[in-house]
Amino acid sequence: MSQMSATCRSCNHKGLVEILNLACTPLANNLLKESELKKPEAVFPLQLVHCPKCSLLQITESVPPETLFSSYPYFSSFSDTMVSHAKNLAERLIKNENITSADLVLEIASNDGYLLQHYKSAGVEVLGVEPAKNIAEVAINDKGINTIVEFFNEELALSLAGQRKAKIIHAHNVLAHVPDLNGFVEGMKKLLRDDGLILVEVPYARPFLENCEFDTIYHEHLCYFSLTALDKLFKRHDLTVCNVKQVEIHGGTIQLEIRHAEHSTRSVAVESLLAEEDNWQVNNSEGVLYRDFKNKVQRIKLDLLLMLRQLKNNGNRIAAYGAAAKGSTLLNYFGIDKSLIDYVVDRSTYKQGFYMPGVHLPIYKPEHLLKDQPDYVLLLTWNFAEEILKQQKEYIRRGGKFIVPLPMPKII
Repeated sequence: MSQMSATCRSCNHKGLVEILNLACTPLANNLLKESELKKPEAVFPLQLVHCPKCSLLQITESVPPETLFSSYPYFSSFSDTMVSHAKNLAERLIKNENITSADLVLEIASNDGYLLQHYKSAGVEVLGVEPAKNIAEVAINDKGINTIVEFFNEELALSLAGQRKAKIIHAHNVLAHVPDLNGFVEGMKKLLRDDGLILVEVPYARPFLENCEFDTIYHEHLCYFSLTALDKLFKRHDLTVCNVKQVEIHGGTIQLEIRHAEHSTRSVAVESLLAEEDNWQVNNSEGVLYRDFKNKVQRIKLDLLLMLRQLKNNGNRIAAYGAAAKGSTLLNYFGIDKSLIDYVVDRSTYKQGFYMPGVHLPIYKPEHLLKDQPDYVLLLTWNFAEEILKQQKEYIRRGGKFIVPLPMPKII
């Protein structure tokens, strides 16, 4: 049973304002076996709301983390972009923070070791915390990454801190998944050395709103962050966002450097971005970015459905690329099923052979595109467009075309 969040997940304010209602949808990563296709699927409300007090965008429903993450189909190492980004980041921090073999680097939601492997190869001691057993086993067995198979919380942090505190704590694309934001942040604080650094990456609210990235709304993503919301959250726990950097990955991400308040001050970059957010009325639920978001989603839905139906009526065959959660949100909310799309392909061997939730499209290897040569491919994982288009050069050379759905549908 899921619980309705009547108050803000960060500041407990009660006057939350609806921005977009995606109705009831299945869990985006709940891929189905063929034997499950005739069974009823659980669906949950998916409503995006805004807190005018601390500016946090969030969904109202909390599905138990054990349901979402104990077994998980997303492996970061299948993305060359993610592995390259992780390698560059690890090398930069080792140099800038003077990390040695005497230090401990810890990652929360460490996935398959895609990031920690780069520290390990440099001789640094690493520890991963990853609740999905199937993914943690890959990190442990294939990459030799010491990994605790648990959900990170304040209790676990206190236990670990009693043994050894971390010089660096990484939290990449995990904060948005956390029901108890304040307990999570307090745990990081207690686990961090006095001279330590927390590095957080989260999808950024502004491109999310401007580019209408509504497909990143699903039940695992409880929150969608502005720097204003994050600054207030960390300040509540005597932590300072001392630097911020905007990164292109995942359609627009902010990377934060956070330290104990008594050991840091805000950078010019932080003050500047906070001022920008104030200018676009980050705290105003009736501001133009929030107000236009719903209208943009409806326009994209109409345009994309019209495009797909016209192509289909003209005798074209259409497939899709990317069995990711964002693809599930788009397909289910727009009602794109077997009447328009024949199948989905995905690079992850852990998804191949399964079916997309809700719409029940089968998932094949990317090589199936060359074998079948559909006329068009709807690029559901548009955030990795450059990488995927390079991988699919032969399909394109043979005349295949890709449809990119966001920020407005176009054929390339």
